[in-house]
Order: sequence, then structure tokens, then C-alpha cells
Amino acid sequence: MTEFQHESVLAAQTVELLAPRGGGLYCDATLGAGGHARRILEASAPDGRLIGIDRDPSALAAARATLAPFEDRVTFVHGAFSELPAILGALGAKPLDGVLVDLGVSSPQLDRAERGFSFTREGPLDMRMDPTRGETCEELLRRVSIDELAEILREYGEEKFAGRIARTIKERLRDGEVRTTTQLAAVIARAMPKWSMRHDKIDPATRSFQALRIAVNRELDELDAFLAAFPDLLGPGGRCVVIAFHSLEDRRVKERFRELEWTSRLPPDLAASAGERLTPICRTLAKKPIIAEDDERDRNPRARSAKLRACEKAA
Repeated sequence: MTEFQHESVLAAQTVELLAPRGGGLYCDATLGAGGHARRILEASAPDGRLIGIDRDPSALAAARATLAPFEDRVTFVHGAFSELPAILGALGAKPLDGVLVDLGVSSPQLDRAERGFSFTREGPLDMRMDPTRGETCEELLRRVSIDELAEILREYGEEKFAGRIARTIKERLRDGEVRTTTQLAAVIARAMPKWSMRHDKIDPATRSFQALRIAVNRELDELDAFLAAFPDLLGPGGRCVVIAFHSLEDRRVKERFRELEWTSRLPPDLAASAGERLTPICRTLAKKPIIAEDDERDRNPRARSAKLRACEKAA
């Protein structure tokens, strides 16, 4: 689908750290329009293979067009990256030489009003990355209590006015005043103290919409499932690259990579008796997160919050 246009963030750095080679097997588990995947396939010519996974059917259609020149080396799968172990098992495709997860919402998802992600374009209260399954944002808002909604806004959006926003949303929802994204954004703005909006540089709906999107798509649960599973899916020397866009995601990635790199400080015999490992499962490839260069940040605003982390499975 040609309308699904999207510039991949940190593309050069991703390929450098993933280090694709001919004959390797790679997975782009959040395929999007296929920008990262195209570079991986180019770098792994002539016979590197790629499994491309996305839960958005429109993204898969766009990726098929982008990757048409490499079609004989690509397997396309409609699914979530948390389902990676089952997907690879069904394909008989383990172990991988590299896996990439880009946790950002794509520009076409944000820009198309009918997807319900944008608070500046009127659309249905949907927000599902996979529009073929799962609970919509409206269904979630109707199902949860005021306290549950406040916890979502507080935990996933770091919204300090979560309580009053949640209470106002539920009241207006009951009165039939919240049916679209722009109506929801207006309700959120009315719930905020006026003094706070004078000092805030972002739209008052930003944090709440982020929180609801994360909740609708169970994004942190998806990430936790992937981080728990990926080491077993890599062969020795296989690499994992993750691009995160907010602190809730990046903190999880950092802590998991640190955990996989941890080794006991005890003498070998004591470590063995204590059941502590002497060698790391994975090694981080960069001690600090990699961020976009100034020219990319100027060209692509989405790159400004992106943080890339990578690790390599020990031999």
C-alpha cells in the first residue's frame, strides 16, 4: 500500500550493530514498511534470509512492495513480536543470527485518522496496532473503573493529573460526550488545571493518549515477553537490536541486557554451588544507548526520542 510511507529511525546504526552477512538468518519482528529490512537484506546478499513480522496488515502490504526485489529471501508473517518463539517454531527457523525490534508507532498509523491514534485528527477511539483483533480504546475506557483508568494514565503516561482526568473521562463517556479522538482530547484538556497547560510545552492530551495506546496494545507486556524469550532464539554470536522511544521501554531493555550480562563475583566453586553463572548469556555492544545524529533528528522528528541498545549472545 503506497500510502504507508515511513522513514526508519537509526537505520545505519541498526545495520552496523546487527552486522548482517551472507547466509545468515535474520528477523525484523516489527517490520513496518520494510525500511530496516531492506537494509538488512542488502547487507546480507546474496543469500541471507529474513523473517518479517508485523501485526498491522497494512504495514505488511507496504513491506511486500518495498521488499519485492528480495521476495525470494523474505518470509512475511502477520503476528506480534511477542509471538516470536511460536512463529519461529512453526517455520522451523531457529536459531537466528540477528533480531530487530523497533518499538515506535509508525507515522502512517499516527497520521491516518481512522486508526484512532491521533488527538489532532478526528477518528474513532480505536488505537489498535492490529485492527483485526483485540479491544479498542473505547471498549477499554468503558470497561475499566475510574481507579483503573487513573492507574493506566499514571503508570503508562506518567500523567500527574491522572485521577482528575480519569474521573472526567468516565463522566463524559457516560454522558455520551466521548465518541471520537478529538472529543477525548478536548475532555482531557478541560480536566487539566489551566496553570499546568501554561507551563507545559506539549499538548495536554499527549501523555494520556500515549498511556491509552500502550494499554490497548499491551505494549509493555509484549516487550517483556520478547525480552524473556529472545536469548533462546539466537545462535552463538547472534545479535539483538532494540529501538525504544520512551523511558518505560528503554528501562526494561537496559535492565534485561544488564541481567543477561551479569556473572557471579564468587570463586568458581562457590558460584557453582550457589547456582550462579560464571559466564554471561549476552554481552552488550554499547554501554550507553545510541541516539540519532543531529541531521537525522532535524530531518525526522521521530528520531529525537529514539534510543538504540544492542547485545550479542555469548558463544
